[in-house]
Amino acid sequence: MTHVAIIAGAYKPKHCGVAHYTSRLRSALQKLDIESVILTTHTAAMQANELNIKGVVKDWRFADLMSLVQAVNSIDVDILHIQHAAGTYGFELAIFLLPLLLKTTGYSQPIVTTVHEYGWWEWQPKYLPSQVVEWLKMWGQNHGWWDREDGFLLTLSNAIITTNSEAEAVIHKRLPQLNEHIFNIPIAANVECTPIDRTTARQLLRKICHWGSDTVVIVFFGFLHPVKGLETLLSAFQKVLRTHSQARLLLVGGVESLALRGEEAKRYWDKLHTLARELNLGNQVYFTGYLDAETASKYLAGADIGVLPFNHGTTMKSGSLLTLLAHNLPVIATEHSTPLPDEMRVQLVPPRNIDALADALCQLLNNPEQCRHLGESGRTFVEKFSWSSVARSHFQIYQQLCCSSSRRNRSPT
Repeated sequence: MTHVAIIAGAYKPKHCGVAHYTSRLRSALQKLDIESVILTTHTAAMQANELNIKGVVKDWRFADLMSLVQAVNSIDVDILHIQHAAGTYGFELAIFLLPLLLKTTGYSQPIVTTVHEYGWWEWQPKYLPSQVVEWLKMWGQNHGWWDREDGFLLTLSNAIITTNSEAEAVIHKRLPQLNEHIFNIPIAANVECTPIDRTTARQLLRKICHWGSDTVVIVFFGFLHPVKGLETLLSAFQKVLRTHSQARLLLVGGVESLALRGEEAKRYWDKLHTLARELNLGNQVYFTGYLDAETASKYLAGADIGVLPFNHGTTMKSGSLLTLLAHNLPVIATEHSTPLPDEMRVQLVPPRNIDALADALCQLLNNPEQCRHLGESGRTFVEKFSWSSVARSHFQIYQQLCCSSSRRNRSPT
């Protein structure tokens, strides 16, 4: 049996996409006889209250770094796997030094880092001239000692996993000497399809939302957040109702997340409801709030059209996109500079464009046959993105690294 320690910045699967990904990965790995333990903050571990979720740091600042090093050195595992997205560590820098300090203290197990986001955020200290910081970043990166964004996190990892092609391309460009250590493993759908008859799901959804049996349901799925284009969607939906009075809008997802917490989350929730009232949408829009995976799947199974109007465009790193496709829904999404695969049949519109989104929705509402075709082709495409496939790819990397580590340990000094 292989044992893996996973470092997770904020292990709160209900409020963080990376944590939810990590949770799903752990479950899939367990089916391959790979046991894992999560190393995270004391607060996150206390809330999870599970044996294999251990709190080892108060926060991710430099003051907590040696506690993390000691925790890693004290756990007997075959692989250390760091799940990294800057926001999950509160945009703190200490994690960037972890591989260096581990190797300094004699740690010899393979280190894997999964890069969920890359190429958009960098540390800019206020107490050093920007020219000096830039010179240091590039000097170290050009020598292959560290990289300008993630310090020693990538250069001292034995394997780097990217979940999306955008991050992979930037890493290849910045750190070409690491090319043979970089592996791309796309994510899978956030939510598995719960077995339910479609007719039953449609009836159940319309009963819950107090909608008639003849309504056509347009559904958004994911965290409700200002960058998701929900204001654009509500305004576009108002236009849709002028010609399609039977249309309804369903927003599936909670508002509380790492990016939007507490009072700020409540204000945004209230803002969306206020906008819906100002647009006179009445009971034609339904906000579900956070739903467990099984319930969310049943709601999606009862819907007719999926929509993701993200302000910055939609890419393959969107678990919401894969989830909508897995539920056999035709999907309208916003364009991104990194195009979706040609075989992924998604109807694209420009971001922040109310008229274009309304027109695309009306087009699908007018054409049930096109809806059916898009839904079927989308589901066929997404079938190859499964958690079992993600886990098998991880297993192969783990196995390769463990074999290499064993050979090194057997070699005479």
